[in-house]
Order: sequence, then C-alpha cells, then structure tokens
Amino acid sequence: MNIIEAIILGLVQGLTEFLPVSSSGHLEIGHALFGIKGENNLLFDIVVHGATVLSTLVVFWKEIVGLLKNSFRFKVNESNTYLAKLLFSAIPVAIGGVLFSDQIEALFTGNIVLVGSMLLVTATLLTLSHFIRKSNRKTTFADALLIGFAQLLAVIPGISRSGATIATGMMLGNDKSQLAKFSFLMVIIPILGANLLKILSGDISAENSIGFLPLAAGFIAAFLSGLLACKWMINLVKRGKLIYFAIYCSVIGLIAIFAA
Repeated sequence: MNIIEAIILGLVQGLTEFLPVSSSGHLEIGHALFGIKGENNLLFDIVVHGATVLSTLVVFWKEIVGLLKNSFRFKVNESNTYLAKLLFSAIPVAIGGVLFSDQIEALFTGNIVLVGSMLLVTATLLTLSHFIRKSNRKTTFADALLIGFAQLLAVIPGISRSGATIATGMMLGNDKSQLAKFSFLMVIIPILGANLLKILSGDISAENSIGFLPLAAGFIAAFLSGLLACKWMINLVKRGKLIYFAIYCSVIGLIAIFAA
C-alpha cells in the first residue's frame, strides 16, 4: 500500500464511517480496486478506525466530559442513565464479536457480490426509515438493545453501521434529533475494545510491512474527513435526508454485483 492509496482509503473510511453507506463495504471495494489483499489490511483498518473514533471524541468532547463527570455522582441522573444505555447497546456486538470472531473475519475476503448485496440491504433500511411515521420518543433501554442488534448486523461489510442504527431508532419512534449522537457515541466502546483485543492478540505483527508513512497518511485523512462527515451527518439526520443515501447505496450495490 502506497501513500496515495492510504490517503484515498483513509478518506473513504472517514466519510463513510458516519454517512449511512457502510465504511467496511467501501473499504472492501477500495481494496479490490487497488488489488490489496484482505489479509494485509488488518493494521491499516485498526489505524483508520481509531482515527474515526478520535474524530467522534473531538466532535462530542463536551458531551462526553459532561456524561462522565455527572455519571460518577451517587444518584441516578440523566447522564448516568444515558451512559448506561450506551453500555447496554454494546452488549450484542460484544457477545457476537467474542462468539463469532472467526466467522466475522471470514466475511472480509474481497467478496464484492456480498458487499453489493448488503448495500442493497442498507438501502432498504434507509428507505423504510424514510417512510415510517416519525415520533419524538426518548430512547429506552429496550430501544438501546435493539439498536445494538442493528450494530451487530453491521459487522457484515456493506451494511452501514450508522445507517442500520439510525434507521432502527427512527423505526422505533426515537427522536431523530438525538439519534445521530447516540449512534456515533455507541460505537466508541466496541471499536476501542475490538482494536485493543486485536493488538493484544498479536495478529497484526505481520502488518508492519505497510510502513509508517502510509499509516500516518491514512490516519490523518480518516480523522479530518471523519470530522466533516460526523458534523454533516448530524444535520442530515435532523432534516431527514437519508433517502438520498438509500438511492446511492442501491446504485453502488448494483454496480458492485454486476461488475464483480
């Protein structure tokens, strides 16, 4: 992987992590276009995912500090209840990641037909959320768990994590003005946990051949584009413009299927 490829893939990760079009699916397509083998992508994927988590922390740093500060008070309040819901939403993906880690990794082998098919699933979810009757109900613990199962489904490349979680929340009748923030914050714990486990496992020892400069370039590109996409997506969800991403996912999904 050279620096130009790293920058392009970093931009793809940063933009598509927050937009409802599947970052994992687009990275798989990018790897296929550049002819980069799947087994050589683990360290790079960890780095660019870490970059988008950092961009989330930057965008929501005031909210995160406030949540943590208020959560350690010895009484139930809105902050520790919200934090508990975020932790609750991480249960499905945590259990799924432990029980089915080998099966999940087997999905990332450059199967572009699978990616295209799952992009069509993403398009379907976004379309359903567009036509569902809107409501402004607060997210409950049961909602958080169901949204967490949507996040688990999004481990399949081509199914957008933000798209699946936000669409599920909208179909449950949750307040769309708060859904984007909940969706972006809920991914911090699973990604940090998964990346830490991969690093500790030693599976990335063979990835050092990528080189420092491509990794640094990919990280910076993912971080900066992630900042823009995160802020943009919050406004898009508030205005209910997800149907355009459903059209995009349908087009890219069909192209991927027929071009594979």
